[in-house]
Amino acid sequence: MKKQILALTMAAMMIGSLTACAGSGKGDETTAAASNGGAAGAVLTMATNAEFPPYEYHDNNAIVGIDVEIAEALAEKLGMTLEIEDIAFDSIIPEIDSGKADIGLAGMTVNEDRLKNVDFSDPYTTASQVIIVKDESDITGPDDLEGKSIGVQLGTTGDIYASDYEETGSTIERYSKGFEAVQAMMQGKIDAVVIDLEPAKVFVEENEGIKILDEALTVEEYAIAVKKGNTELLDKINTALSELKESGELQKIIDKYISAE
Repeated sequence: MKKQILALTMAAMMIGSLTACAGSGKGDETTAAASNGGAAGAVLTMATNAEFPPYEYHDNNAIVGIDVEIAEALAEKLGMTLEIEDIAFDSIIPEIDSGKADIGLAGMTVNEDRLKNVDFSDPYTTASQVIIVKDESDITGPDDLEGKSIGVQLGTTGDIYASDYEETGSTIERYSKGFEAVQAMMQGKIDAVVIDLEPAKVFVEENEGIKILDEALTVEEYAIAVKKGNTELLDKINTALSELKESGELQKIIDKYISAE
């Protein structure tokens, strides 16, 4: 897929050179298409990490989930075709910053560190970081994480918040995928896992002997990452996002994957 993206980008650059156009990068093409209400054949590239159910995950050969359907709805409103790049979570922001991807949807929380490198849309849902432990664990809340070994997915907000416990003698073990952290805990290699609530529900449902603690570690909001300074695309996304909220379509997408408990 990346070879195809490179080939399309090179072709666009050659055409731009022959017609004396000023912009030839993917970001320029996306901004132009968005500002004109979309253009036939324009591609909106979404960077994600499809290891985060129900927001993005693999279903046979397809990548599906809340974020995928939101991106599809946004692309339709912009008159564009969605293309998904499945990469490591901590590579998403560099991918956007370099112009290889237009947007990032991956259950991504807005925080000060990320705002240094990308801009964010209006939030589209709220989430919380929770703690998963074994049923027999003596960890009953966030305070009990002090001095424990904690598993997280590399580069996530769970990683960021859990890192604060290093000052209290805790050890942070970082994994490329959330389920790898859960597996390590079940094997007795770590004491707990800090991760977002919705994927935590999936992991607990699929594995016996583990549970989610009642007290959440944090509550946060998810938003869409866009290349810093790309205000035209960001404004178009916010407008489309607002329309999806007002029409109820956004909530329908979320409800499709998350039951109202």
